[in-house]
Amino acid sequence: MIRTSGLTKRYGPVLAVDRIDLDVREGDVYGFLGANGSGKTTTVRMLLGLVLATSGEAEVLGRPMPRSWAAVLPDVGTLVEGPAAYGHLSGRANLALFDAMGKASRRTRRRRVGEALEQVGMSAAADRRVRGYSLGMRQRLGLAAALLRSPRLLVLDEPTNGLDPQGIREVRDLLLRLNATGTTIFLSSHLLAEVEQLCTRVGVLDRGRLVVQDDLDALQGPTGRTVVRTPDPEAAHALLDGRVEQRDGDRLVVRVDDPAAVNAVLVGAGLRVTELHAERRGLEQVVLEATAGSGDIR
Repeated sequence: MIRTSGLTKRYGPVLAVDRIDLDVREGDVYGFLGANGSGKTTTVRMLLGLVLATSGEAEVLGRPMPRSWAAVLPDVGTLVEGPAAYGHLSGRANLALFDAMGKASRRTRRRRVGEALEQVGMSAAADRRVRGYSLGMRQRLGLAAALLRSPRLLVLDEPTNGLDPQGIREVRDLLLRLNATGTTIFLSSHLLAEVEQLCTRVGVLDRGRLVVQDDLDALQGPTGRTVVRTPDPEAAHALLDGRVEQRDGDRLVVRVDDPAAVNAVLVGAGLRVTELHAERRGLEQVVLEATAGSGDIR
């Protein structure tokens, strides 16, 4: 769905994007991560033909960009650098104007606009002027615009920006439903917890270079340690002496990669175990290790 080869962008002496090779496959929910100034938005703008690359190549939906923009963009829904809208018009009127720019039938426009508004939970506010919308409402309207044409690919820049926790969950559930029906999703975000719940594949930019790109399950593989929770932490610590690396109340992290072996030792000694599992790497740990803590992702 998205492939780049040596994609590079310079602004004078500044190397904003440095020879990146993206690989976004059909059906992915791809999380594009990086600190502020790492080159994420510049990359997205090159993919959409909004900025010309200094060198390298980009393909979207199997076609070269920006040369094939006219064939590609009708099948791509975008929300980049915040939603744009006419403040003096209603949300519904803004979507109707946006829809009129495409080639879809005018006779079904009202239905398409209504369905898009319903998908993002904006039906009740659809006829209010956009100038009175909150940031979160504007973000929902921008997402509705991205969904109008039932795109094969969604390219989203911080899609949950300005939303409250309930709104974030609703957008997450919507994106998962869209992906389940065949939409490929490419999104940039600072919210690692959301990416962890939503994405199947991840790429990390650090100062313009792609330092990580892999399936999320592979990146979050076992650490070789086991997490144990027990009402008998002191006795467990003594029994596992030399292998306990962390202890926080009734929770112990043990340098053993086989939870069954730890369980056998503890239960054999008559100790109670309430939780036991292999420790896996969190996405924050993956990103910080890849960037050497250089960014401000949170």
